Amino acid sequence: MNTEFFTFPSFDPIIFSLGPISLRWYGLMYLIGFLFARWLAIKRANNSQGAWNVEQVDNLLFNGFMGVFLGGRIGYVLFYQFDYFLQEPSYLFRVWEGGMSFHGGLIGVIISMIITSKLQKRSFWVTADFVAPLIPFGLGMGRIGNFINDELWGRVTDVSWAVLFPSGGYLPRHPSQLYEAFLEGLVLFFILNWFIKKPRATGSIAGLFLACYGFFRFIVEFFREPDPQLGLYFGQHISMGQILSLPMIIIGLIIIAFAYKSALKKG
Repeated sequence: MNTEFFTFPSFDPIIFSLGPISLRWYGLMYLIGFLFARWLAIKRANNSQGAWNVEQVDNLLFNGFMGVFLGGRIGYVLFYQFDYFLQEPSYLFRVWEGGMSFHGGLIGVIISMIITSKLQKRSFWVTADFVAPLIPFGLGMGRIGNFINDELWGRVTDVSWAVLFPSGGYLPRHPSQLYEAFLEGLVLFFILNWFIKKPRATGSIAGLFLACYGFFRFIVEFFREPDPQLGLYFGQHISMGQILSLPMIIIGLIIIAFAYKSALKKG
C-alpha cells in the first residue's frame, strides 16, 4: 500500500484585497475562462461572414453569464441543499457562502440563449451551436479553481497521485477536480473545436456538448466524494451528479440524431 502522497499546499483563497473588494482564486479562474471565451467568440464572429458581430457576441455572453450565475445558484440550492433551503429560505441569497451547480447553470444558460435568440432573431440551435465550443475552457478553469480552493475533492484512495487535502481530513483522495478539468475542460474543448472545423448539421454541436459533458461527468463522479447531505443512491452506487448527467447524455444523443435527420430531409 502506498504511504507517500502529495500534501496539498496551503493556499489563501484571497489573492489580494483592496478595501472591501477581494480577488479570489476561484473568481480569477472564471474571469480567465470568460475572457478566453470572449476572445474565441469574437474570433469566430469575425470569420462568420456577417452572421455574428461583436455587439451580438457581447450581449450573448453577458446574458449567458447571468444565466450561469442565477441558474447555478438556484440549481445548487434545489438539487443539493433543498432541505436546508426549506428551513432557511434566505440561504438562496447567501451566495458568499458558496455553492454552484453546473446542471443548474446549464439550465440558466439555455434560458438565456432562448431569450437572446429571440432578441437577435435567430434560431435557438444556431445560437447553441455557437456557444457550445466556448464553454469547456471555462469549465476547466473553474475546476482548477475548485482544486486551489481545496473543495470538491475526490474519494479516499491509495493511488500514487492521491492528494492530502486539509479540508478532506488529510486523507489520500483522488484529485477529482483535476480529472474534471482534463475531461470536461481540455478534452471536451478539443473535441468540439475539432468538430466545428467542418460544416455540421444545425444543433449537432450543442448535442455533442451535452452528450460528451454528461458522459465525462458521469465517469468522474465515480471518483468524486458525494455531497455529505445526499450521499449515494440506488444501493450506494449512483451520485446526484450522475443522476443529473444521464438525461444530458440521452438528450444530447437525441438532439444529434434529429439534427442529422433534419439535415437529410433538407438536403
